[in-house]
This record gives sequence, C-alpha cells and structure tokens, in this order.
Amino acid sequence: MENTYIVTVKEIIPRTHNVKTFRVAKPEGFEFTPGQATDLSLNKEGWKDNKHPFTFTCLPDDDYLEFTIKLYDNPQGLTNKLKTIKQGDEFEISSAWGAIEYKGEGVFIAGGAGVTPFISIFRHLKQQGKIGNNSLIFSNKTEADIILRDEFEAMLGKNFLNIITHQPDTEFYNKHIDKNYLEKNIKDLTQYFYVCGPDEFTKNILDALKELGANAETLVFEK
Repeated sequence: MENTYIVTVKEIIPRTHNVKTFRVAKPEGFEFTPGQATDLSLNKEGWKDNKHPFTFTCLPDDDYLEFTIKLYDNPQGLTNKLKTIKQGDEFEISSAWGAIEYKGEGVFIAGGAGVTPFISIFRHLKQQGKIGNNSLIFSNKTEADIILRDEFEAMLGKNFLNIITHQPDTEFYNKHIDKNYLEKNIKDLTQYFYVCGPDEFTKNILDALKELGANAETLVFEK
C-alpha cells in the first residue's frame, strides 16, 4: 500500500499572476527524483479525496518540499481552493512517482504549467554544474505567464527559448510550436526530448518529433 504523509505549509511564494509556490515541511526520509510528482490533496474536511498530481520543484536535498502550481478559476477545483491556503494549513501527499527524469542532454519542450517537472531537473543540473547544452522551449499565452522567467534566463541564457501564442506585441516567437518550428530549430534528432504540457500539446509535439525522425527511445514524457 502506498504511503501517505501529512505536511504543513511553511511558505507561499507568488510567481506570476496565477502561479504560486508552496513550500511544506519535508517528512523524514522522504525521497524523490527530479521530475517526479506526488498525489496531493488538502487535509480538510470534504477535500481529502480530491487528489491531483503535482511535481516537486525543489532539490532532492532541500530540507523542505516545494510545489509550483497554476491556480485556475474553477469553483469546485483543487487549484482554485489552493488560492485560500495559508501558512499552517496541511496537505496530504503520496510517495513520489512519475516517468519524467533526466537521462541525458537534450531539448525540453513545455506548455504552460507543464514546465514544472523541468524546474527541479534544471535546478539539480545547475547544482551539479551540468547544465551543459540543454535547452528549454517554453510555450505560454502571454509573457506574464512565463513561470520563473528570470531563473531560467540565468540558468540557460540563449538556450531558453520562449514561445508566446496570444500576445501579438511580444518580442518572442508568436505562433504555436509545430513541426515546422521544430524542423527549423532542432538540428540534432538523436538527442533526448523531454515533453510536458496539456495532453493535446504533448501529443502534437511527440507526433511531430517522430515524423521528423526522432527515436521513440529518446522521448521522455509522462505516460
């Protein structure tokens, strides 16, 4: 049977207009691999069974656990309820799980909050001095939606590529990521590709990469 843990919220950090980072006390001996997630619910009456997967965005050796979460305006939804969370409130979390983990240098492609599994991976690579030539292609509706923009710019420099789909005056590429974009911007199809975002986004990117000749073995995504 899977372990569950009750954890207390220690700190809440605003990231964008609708994204917050929640830091919680770390249970003794709790372990995860960068890229993994947990099933999280609120330890409140009526919410305990409303579990959703969220990715750890801290480092494995931090003395806290951290989740960076997009908060949606859905009255019955967990992420809407999270807007009201305060220090001292409690989450229930499961043991870590997930198929996204770092396998080698490559291109990370994220849509919106799909970037969260990559946050811990990039922070871990930076901690080890192994960012190398990894790159991140990050698609958002507007520039205001870019999560951790300053941190990614500092870590990745010119290898941080922003795509903005719903803001015509943006300084960035202003269309959706499609096969044509990938063909123009990716020269090496033998490297690893890490893909995370809404289901349709992920499917379209994976299909395009396969059509361009990427090997299925090099595609890393949540199955």
